[in-house]
Amino acid sequence: MFRLLSLFLVLLITIPTFAQKRSFTRADTLRGAITAERAWWDLTYYHLSVTPNPQDSTLQGSNLVGYTPVAAGQRMQIDLQEPMQIDQVTQHGKPLTFAREGNAYWITLEEKQQLGQPDSLLIRYSGRPRLAKNPPWDGGVQWKIDANGLPYIATSCQGLGASVWWPCKDHMYDEADSMRISIRAPKGVSDVSNGQLESTTTHTDGSRTFTWVVRNPINNYGVNMNIADYVSWEEVYDGEKGLLKLGYYARREDEEKARKQYQQVPQMLKAFEHWFGPYPFYEDGYKIVQVPYLGMEHQSSVTYGNQFANGYLGRDLSKTGWGLKWDFIIVHESGHEWFANNITYRDAADMWIHESFTNYSESLYTEYYYGKEAGADYVIGTRANIANDIPIIGVYGVNQEGSKDMYYKGGNMLHTIRQLVANDQKWRQILRGLNQEFYHQTVTSAQIENYVSQKSGMDLSKVFDQYLRDIRIPTLEYRPVRKGYEYRWTQAVDGFEMPIKIQLGGKTKSLRPTSYWKKVKGSGALTVDRNYYVRSKEV
Repeated sequence: MFRLLSLFLVLLITIPTFAQKRSFTRADTLRGAITAERAWWDLTYYHLSVTPNPQDSTLQGSNLVGYTPVAAGQRMQIDLQEPMQIDQVTQHGKPLTFAREGNAYWITLEEKQQLGQPDSLLIRYSGRPRLAKNPPWDGGVQWKIDANGLPYIATSCQGLGASVWWPCKDHMYDEADSMRISIRAPKGVSDVSNGQLESTTTHTDGSRTFTWVVRNPINNYGVNMNIADYVSWEEVYDGEKGLLKLGYYARREDEEKARKQYQQVPQMLKAFEHWFGPYPFYEDGYKIVQVPYLGMEHQSSVTYGNQFANGYLGRDLSKTGWGLKWDFIIVHESGHEWFANNITYRDAADMWIHESFTNYSESLYTEYYYGKEAGADYVIGTRANIANDIPIIGVYGVNQEGSKDMYYKGGNMLHTIRQLVANDQKWRQILRGLNQEFYHQTVTSAQIENYVSQKSGMDLSKVFDQYLRDIRIPTLEYRPVRKGYEYRWTQAVDGFEMPIKIQLGGKTKSLRPTSYWKKVKGSGALTVDRNYYVRSKEV
């Protein structure tokens, strides 16, 4: 079963056996599908300009959308969620007609679109965006006031979508190749967004417009606006790709704590460049920015709210002690710079590509500084958090993610695959190779699965099916027989024949179980290597 592959291995993706039962609406399709009104044009550029008004929690602004036609089309889909509204759309100075259907706008272009000819249109919009209910999981915009009466504003919108606060092509398959973000911050506070600060303009009322330039492709939910009474300082990190500019931002009253906690950033970069390759956005720098919620992986502008303490709000999610050695948000959310921002899923159903690899990055960070056994302890310790409720892969085309098991189960799946590769240097090259092969790309699960299979030299399709598309934990059943044991896989997908290591009578043995009984010689207790996420059962 685990045979060497040809260069062009074809991986068959099966429909989840235990799919989540839910009815989907046309609104779900408009949000999650590559509609005809999205498919004909390639997004190339945004210039987002926003003025927030803390007095009434409203936004007004504009977005210049650059695009290139790649097929025939005259109607464009732009997304902006209620109660926000588009006020005007113009192209070449002329107004365009548009109509609304829920959170989607249909814009009719007057001039015939020329294939391959870059063009743009300007969208003006306004409204009171949805308030974040439980950010970052249930996001939107937060409007806070600090102890000195100054505004403290932040955005977070993964899953919900960037269109909750600005008009855009709100589907992950197509990213802007570059972007400008201009935020007019009220008097006394500043804005921090993605990329590098290009300019600051002071207005007669004391407000200031901060314009940031993003020189790399960026996913929509990675765009952020953070407004507060920030103090900042900089550092230069000498990394694999050269000198990387690091920016640190904290509220004035938290500067002392932040200066201490943010010292973990260069340590994180050193570990992750070792495992994953160069930080993917040298041109845009790296920033960590304090916000009023836990934190999120906004590209080149990682947000932080972990109370300047190690662990996850002071807790170790693995219950092994290793998770208290480092700051969860600095490590996890920065790990997303490689898996989420560099390699981005095309459809929300494949969110495991973001979360499974980044969950495993916590183990790899631990291993880098505390040793291989410590890293294994950590990832194995997180198994207690696995629910095995629904498949990790969700429903395609409707913006539907799968189980939250994409974190802990996904990380343990990768740790299991590492045991199958059985070569740590090769495993590291696979992780680095992913970030090189799919550099600044949007991808499907099939692409990632195929790549890992090809580079490992093993057909891992049934392993991925088992852990991503099934909720059962594969179980090694064994029974004593004369001079040994018989063994087989149960609770597994058809064709699951994953090799596994066991201890038998104090000796390590490699087994190749199938769904049929096979025999191994030996005496004494049989135990399964803990590094495999499986169950074992004597029958």
